[in-house]
Amino acid sequence: MRKWTRWQDWVALVAGLCAALSPLVTDTETSATWTMVIMGALIVLASAYSLYMPGDVISEGSHAVLGLLLFVSPWVMGFADLDGLAWTAWIAGAATLAVGLLALPETNRLHQSLAASH
Repeated sequence: MRKWTRWQDWVALVAGLCAALSPLVTDTETSATWTMVIMGALIVLASAYSLYMPGDVISEGSHAVLGLLLFVSPWVMGFADLDGLAWTAWIAGAATLAVGLLALPETNRLHQSLAASH
């Protein structure tokens, strides 16, 4: 698999960027802002790493975990009443979780074929 070509990683990267930048355009409060910026930045970093190292199973699993954490963050961090930010977290989190789970079988196959060739 070639670097920088996996659509799943690009979707997660865009979702992370949307999450990280969303406090600039929506009503927010301090804890919600930091949650979105940090979670979005972590998703962007994980996505960039996955694009650079497409056979790394751990990075795809991290997408799924980060997506789940972003999805539940409005309830856990108490900003579910901030509609714009909460909906951004739910949509970006669900998208990141979904593409992370979709990429895992492909990444596992690639990882197993690389291990078998050594």
